[in-house]
Amino acid sequence: MSSNNIDTTESSASPTAASSTAEDAGAETETETVTDAEATTDDDRRELAAQVELLADENRRLREEYVRARQSRYRATAIGLAAIGIVAALGSIAFPDAREVLVALGATGLFGALLTYYLTPSRFVAADVGERVYTASTANVAAIGDELGLRDERVYLPGETAPARLYVPQHADYSLPDERAGPIVVDDDARGLLLEATGAELFRPFERALTGDLAADPTPLAAQLTDGLVEQFELARSAESDVDAGDGRATIAVSDSAFGPIDRFDHPIPSFLAVGFAAGLERPIRLEIAPGDDRADWLITCRWGLETDPEDEPAAAGDAESTADAETTAQ
Repeated sequence: MSSNNIDTTESSASPTAASSTAEDAGAETETETVTDAEATTDDDRRELAAQVELLADENRRLREEYVRARQSRYRATAIGLAAIGIVAALGSIAFPDAREVLVALGATGLFGALLTYYLTPSRFVAADVGERVYTASTANVAAIGDELGLRDERVYLPGETAPARLYVPQHADYSLPDERAGPIVVDDDARGLLLEATGAELFRPFERALTGDLAADPTPLAAQLTDGLVEQFELARSAESDVDAGDGRATIAVSDSAFGPIDRFDHPIPSFLAVGFAAGLERPIRLEIAPGDDRADWLITCRWGLETDPEDEPAAAGDAESTADAETTAQ
């Protein structure tokens, strides 16, 4: 009797033990699977980190090679100038009749070689890096302008402390603010933003590099500005101007901008041109930008002769007072 009970108990306990053993085996299998997955993930992360580090090293190496290539180009030019100078100097000894010309040529070549060698830039910043920096800044300012409800209108005002500043009005009917106002102008008739123009920082070295004075006539001024835009700063591949002084307009056709689309807020290319016209003509410049055609990528139009010119306001106020006095006398 007791033997039967014992057998029954053992047989009833056997399925429970088997089930427990199966559960333990399943748990161990799941643990091993999770461990293997974690190990695989760690391996993937280490592999990705190694690839990122390898790419970073490769980018650093390419930048260094680019800098060395640019420097070697300058140094090759310096060696060529020095060779010309030495040959001319030796030629002045062999050819006494042309000594003065050869001595001058030799001195010029050697002097140019020294300048080229010692003034070789040691750092170059890629254009796409500058464009990314500009894009972030202009996006922030444009967002502020949209939040304030400002108009999509750009006016560059000549000044004394800066070549020109950028004024963005809030209303369609506005008066030009004083140069010392800003950056937020709260006057009812001139409400808006008055900001430092991007082109002002480019205009200063441009003006210093001029061989003569800054032109005061629109046509030669446009030629100076387009030349500086392409040759000095290399901000565009080409820039051609069309000036109508009688209409108070200068249109510049620009191709291959180094800083991407130029219809963004205070882009360096149109900003430099507008600042240059404002400083040279000493008049406010209204800026307009439109897509180009088959001949150019963009058309930049600078207009002067605004009706709200600050220089005309005192005269207009005097005329208004005179008219009021005349009306009072007539009455």
